[in-house]
Amino acid sequence: MNDQTQIQTKTQHQTRHRTIIAVSAAAALLAGTVSLSACSSAVEQTAGTASGPLQDRMQSLVDAGYPAALASVIGPDGEAIDVAAGIGDLATDEPAPVDGEVRIASNTKMFVSTVVLQLVQEGKVALDAPIDTYLPGLITGEGIDGTRITVRQLLQHTAGLPEYADQIAADAFAAQERYTSPRDMLDIALAKPAVFAPGERWEYSNTNYLVLGLMVESVTDRALAQQIDERIVKPLDLEHTYFPAPGERELRGEHPHGYHAKTVGDLLDITALDTSFAWSAGALVSTPHELNVFMKALLDGELLEKETLAEMQTTVPAGDELWPGAGYGLGLQSYPLSCGGVAWGHGGDIPGTQTRNAVGPDGTAVTIAVTSLPWAVVSPDDNERLMKQYRIVVDALDATLCER
Repeated sequence: MNDQTQIQTKTQHQTRHRTIIAVSAAAALLAGTVSLSACSSAVEQTAGTASGPLQDRMQSLVDAGYPAALASVIGPDGEAIDVAAGIGDLATDEPAPVDGEVRIASNTKMFVSTVVLQLVQEGKVALDAPIDTYLPGLITGEGIDGTRITVRQLLQHTAGLPEYADQIAADAFAAQERYTSPRDMLDIALAKPAVFAPGERWEYSNTNYLVLGLMVESVTDRALAQQIDERIVKPLDLEHTYFPAPGERELRGEHPHGYHAKTVGDLLDITALDTSFAWSAGALVSTPHELNVFMKALLDGELLEKETLAEMQTTVPAGDELWPGAGYGLGLQSYPLSCGGVAWGHGGDIPGTQTRNAVGPDGTAVTIAVTSLPWAVVSPDDNERLMKQYRIVVDALDATLCER
């Protein structure tokens, strides 16, 4: 849930999983108009045999300590390239599969925001209405008043709600087989005081999207997973993108294993994971290629009307330490590229997977996934090394968008 946000302490990382969320996932303004049919023709390069800049970048991430690295690129013309490097299963030394399923963590927020904005288009939700309109009497606590927090502020992380994940997911292995309901997670958050007054500033909180997930279900009288499936997954024909069912811990399709650590460097398999703690903030599964297809469709106006997409891309400064100049819109983040222009996307971190992804100004979509979080292979107490371990993935994304 962590992607798109600040790098903080080990507990905060485990919590936000912003990748589960978003740390500094980048995506870019889509300038092209590539059809989904064109995107479906991928030129796959098999792990261990492919060569070229993209493969070399993935190998460099493995050399830096990540067990495996997967990448997918869809160019402006729709040509797709998928590569993988490293070991997909440390127990068997099986190579990482090309375009395998991964937990996309905080990239889930882009999907949830898209559903919310579709409901806005349908007149069922108003962006500047208080959340109390849709969840009457629910969002309340010390300094917390649902009549003063708007839907827009929740989407943009300017609501001031306290984080729930730092408590519920601080110990990833303890949460691995535990189901936690959305309402239980909300109770944890609302037991804390507000972080700031609504609209005062920006600060990433997974609780915002927990509330939005509850709102979607209240407004539609349907499960959030069903709304994402019917409004996004099926229309885009995404065969490997899904919201895990309650209690579902195994990934359904071919996938690399994900690794986490109790002691830095001592990697333990955490592939089987109950991601109920991430829910609407970061539980989705997808593949690098399918995440690219979604981002391109979103930024190409296939899922939202032009005016609604413009609202989504209206940003506030995000204070991203990994990507200076980053901005946060409504579930979508902007990133300035080293070669000029802006990329749009999100990103996410969850125990076992870090994902960075973006669409560049020319319509090129890039997703990179590595199979552990930085602080599983680098001490979280060494902030300089930890930041470097984060930046190498961000830099690989930037280099791919700028050079391909």
